[in-house]
Amino acid sequence: MKKYVVARVSDIPAGEHRVVEVNGREIGIYNLDGTFHAILSRCPHMGADLCKGAVVGDLRSNGPGHFAYDGDRRSVLCPWHGWEFDIETGQSFFDARRMRVRSFDVATAGGEELVAEIERAVEEGRRVKGPYVAEKIDVAAEDEYVVLSMLR
Repeated sequence: MKKYVVARVSDIPAGEHRVVEVNGREIGIYNLDGTFHAILSRCPHMGADLCKGAVVGDLRSNGPGHFAYDGDRRSVLCPWHGWEFDIETGQSFFDARRMRVRSFDVATAGGEELVAEIERAVEEGRRVKGPYVAEKIDVAAEDEYVVLSMLR
């Protein structure tokens, strides 16, 4: 599994989020009280930029006039249709059987750890991969034509 350094911890204060691009995908990194969570910034319903939606707490009701607010459990609201997605799990609470936004594992690492990992690789004579990868396109010569193969 590839790992990507996307921000400094201090770049995303508690209660805020930042959208980053990794491999052509926009991913929202959320800091919920010091714990980081990441979700794909694309609503599975109709493709809205999900991370532009408001972050709200959980409101539950067991009947008319009765409700309980849980500010610890937070969801992002789709800016187009208001569908809610749990930031920790990506789970939808509108159409829970079919709709879910992809969530990603997020961790923090000290700069010393990252530098030590790179230095070990250099000492061992291993090449250190950079953050960018050029798109590879297969090319073949068929008869008199050059044929380019692409996934998109």
